[in-house]
Amino acid sequence: MGCSKTLVAGLLAMLFLAPTILATDPDPLQDFCVADLDGKAISVNGHTCKPMSEAGDDFLFSSKLAKAGNTSTPNGSAVTELDVAEWPGTNTLGVSMNRVDFAPGGTNPPHIHPRATEIGIVMKGELLVGILSSLDSGNKLYSRVVRAGETFLIPRGLMHFQFNVGKTEASMVVSFNSQNPGIVFVPLTLFGSNPPIPMPVLTKALRVEAGVVELLKSKFAAGF
Repeated sequence: MGCSKTLVAGLLAMLFLAPTILATDPDPLQDFCVADLDGKAISVNGHTCKPMSEAGDDFLFSSKLAKAGNTSTPNGSAVTELDVAEWPGTNTLGVSMNRVDFAPGGTNPPHIHPRATEIGIVMKGELLVGILSSLDSGNKLYSRVVRAGETFLIPRGLMHFQFNVGKTEASMVVSFNSQNPGIVFVPLTLFGSNPPIPMPVLTKALRVEAGVVELLKSKFAAGF
């Protein structure tokens, strides 16, 4: 009887701990697994590995983030991604990086990374960094002006944004604990989805008339 109770307790513990155990990318089982981005094999987490004889000797290095992005965009910002698609050497290692450049007044609009926690450092300028907690935590906005050399942390799955409050260009570099953190831009998701979210859903959820929704949709017809 005691053994049965212990077994049941163990199974329950595994059940409750499973979401925590599986909350990040799987641990690698080899030193390197350079992603075969053109591979045809079906994969569940990450890409299949290239044979090391074909991987070359520079898969651990990248200079892509050395160059500033073009901020002549509607948002006044440019994101240079360095995830597994851009840096195959990160495959199975559970890390990736982005560089974001901002024109004065530029913004990285409210968005979510569904698969990763983010940590960042402002390299130049001044950025207002805002993080919104979930409804469980009071739907609170945490914000601060972060200056060059200072850092910020964004928990996985929380909505956040950055805005250049300075009079000069700004830039930041961020890291993620996933090779593919994913991104959900809130405005684009709501008003630029394909197929579109039904109009009655948006008018009811946003508590506005259809004309307002149509105006917002027109702003995102061409994406970001």
